[in-house]
Amino acid sequence: MDSRDYQEFIQNIKNKTGIDLALYKEAQMKRRLQSFYEKKGYRSFQNFFIGMSNNDQLLNEFLERMTINVSEFYRNIKRWGVLENEIIPQLLKRKRQLKIWSAACSTGEEPYTLALILSKFMPLSEIKIIATDIDDAAIAKAKAGIYSERSLNEVPMDIKRKYFTTNGNLHYISDELKKTVQFRKQNLLSDSFDEKYDLIVCRNVLIYFTEEAKEQLYNKFSQALFNGGYLFVGSTEQIFNPSTYGLKNEQSFFYQKVLSNSNAGALNNA
Repeated sequence: MDSRDYQEFIQNIKNKTGIDLALYKEAQMKRRLQSFYEKKGYRSFQNFFIGMSNNDQLLNEFLERMTINVSEFYRNIKRWGVLENEIIPQLLKRKRQLKIWSAACSTGEEPYTLALILSKFMPLSEIKIIATDIDDAAIAKAKAGIYSERSLNEVPMDIKRKYFTTNGNLHYISDELKKTVQFRKQNLLSDSFDEKYDLIVCRNVLIYFTEEAKEQLYNKFSQALFNGGYLFVGSTEQIFNPSTYGLKNEQSFFYQKVLSNSNAGALNNA
């Protein structure tokens, strides 16, 4: 495959959509997109881009294919147990109203899992979670709150009965639970972040980015955290030098923003 063809494609996509494919691991992204355009009958990235420029539906399919929407409730359930039993209680000792962000939330299983865990500590009416993703189709599905049986494999039966309605093989999230999450479109690599989050969850996404892009995101996440707040990453996304980003490894896959002495007293009084 002509590497110039792909490099020109990267530049054209960046100009058209603002998405920089150069920040994704090249071999993985190339394979994924080449498989897609060949199925659509194209023979090169250049021809594929021309096709997308004249077909909005094809462009939307490309954007969906570029993103990775594989998720389920309580994915890697032991990690969620650490969040429930150790991290959340620690945060709630300092403040009652937590500011929480599910970054690259895909089809919504992750932020709704956060809400289900928080429901054990407070009424749903007090829970507010921001959830963002780059994929409009994923966000639309998340807002609909309709999931297959596979997505709910790890959901405890009492939770399933309380917050889901089942019709055939589909499970519908209750309106009460839906109201806890506010979904927004966001490009993690190019958009600015809000600040003073107590908890940021970004799992099973960073593995697709280059080391340069990861460093950029770790810095942005750290800056977005409240002092003492946590970044929760996926089971294959260990941060090897967290101090570089003002973080420390508190638990496996949980990184806490380091407190300076000058801020410690203020936080305890928050």
